[in-house]
Amino acid sequence: MIKVSNLSKHFGTKKAVNNVSFAVERGEVLGFLGPNGAGKSTTMRMITGFIPPTAGTISVGGHDMVEDPIPAKRLIGYLPENAPAYTDMTVLQFLGFAAELRGLSGEAKKRALSRAVEMCFLDTVLHQSVDTLSKGYRHRTCFAQSVIHDPDVLVLDEPTDGLDPNQKHEVRQLIKRMGEKKAIIFSTHILEEVEAACTRAIIIDRGQIVANGTPAELKARSETAGAISLRVLGVPAETVKARLNGITGAKKAAIVKDDPAFVWARVYPQAGGLRNGELARAVADVARQDGWKIEELHTEEGRLDEVFRSITLPDTAKGGQQA
Repeated sequence: MIKVSNLSKHFGTKKAVNNVSFAVERGEVLGFLGPNGAGKSTTMRMITGFIPPTAGTISVGGHDMVEDPIPAKRLIGYLPENAPAYTDMTVLQFLGFAAELRGLSGEAKKRALSRAVEMCFLDTVLHQSVDTLSKGYRHRTCFAQSVIHDPDVLVLDEPTDGLDPNQKHEVRQLIKRMGEKKAIIFSTHILEEVEAACTRAIIIDRGQIVANGTPAELKARSETAGAISLRVLGVPAETVKARLNGITGAKKAAIVKDDPAFVWARVYPQAGGLRNGELARAVADVARQDGWKIEELHTEEGRLDEVFRSITLPDTAKGGQQA
């Protein structure tokens, strides 16, 4: 449904987006991740036809966004950054206006309004002017305009920005449900949203794609993926670390926390070493041989925040962080 090939955007000498390529199929929810200024919003604006690319091509539903923009744009629902709206209109007037812009009238318009209002829980504020709405309700109103015509493609720029935790949860669940039938791309810097709503994620940094995969695939790139964490009672930290470092197939052991009541240690797997539960069994064997009292032992899945930082932080910052 969305195909981006060798896409670039230059503002003077600055390369905001540099030779980016990816695709989004129907039934996919793609999370677009990156630090501030990475090129997320610029890419999304090009996909929607809001700004032209310097180079490369964008296809939406088989229509070229530059050469054949009108049929391409008909397929898209777009929620821009900061959720802009006409503040002097009521919610009902604004959504009716958005429906008419999409060519809806009569019964089709009524059905579209009813569906969008119900989907975004706007029935209690329909007759309020947009400028009197809370930030959460204004965001819902702008989200409703993006889906008013039931588009096949949704492009959402920071769709949960400024929402409270309950509202964030509602929007994530809504995106996840709609993603079963539509092609959705949404930008975010909130990593938990990727696991909550996305089938796939792209990390973009300094205008280029630096990672592309499912949340599970990205987490597997984390240093902690496959590591064994354990809490040991009544054993000195130095003893725990030394014994765990002696395990064949372990890359290293580290003390995460040395508390008077317990020691929290982590054993990292060696590349090509023990895997699929073997490292956990080896750690358990050491604990049993030495008579350690284990309060907890589990295998780490890996962390997206760790992967994100390792990919996007400058080398100098990484060195300082490790120190």
